[in-house]
Amino acid sequence: MTHIDRQQLTTLIARGTPVVLLEALPERYFAAGHLPGARHFPHDRAAELAASVVPEREATIVVYCASETCRNSHVAAAALTQLGYPDVRVYAGGKKDWQEAGLVLER
Repeated sequence: MTHIDRQQLTTLIARGTPVVLLEALPERYFAAGHLPGARHFPHDRAAELAASVVPEREATIVVYCASETCRNSHVAAAALTQLGYPDVRVYAGGKKDWQEAGLVLER
């Protein structure tokens, strides 16, 4: 499983690289705030929702959750990889790391 840190993610975004951001947390956490442009992608429904949430199979996908200790992003990324998505990365720092860097969340 490939990992990506905040600096690498913000560099991709700044360069205009198309990135599909997926938040692997329950709806209430997504609604409370998520990375700009992120799509809701609950980890426990990843296999079921993959085709409708990420129809672009060749997309660069970055999955995140709450923080380093949250494993939801790893579960969702593993499901996507098993389904044949070739470019799936985990932003393990998640929302906590994003906010600690002073970056804003969308609501």
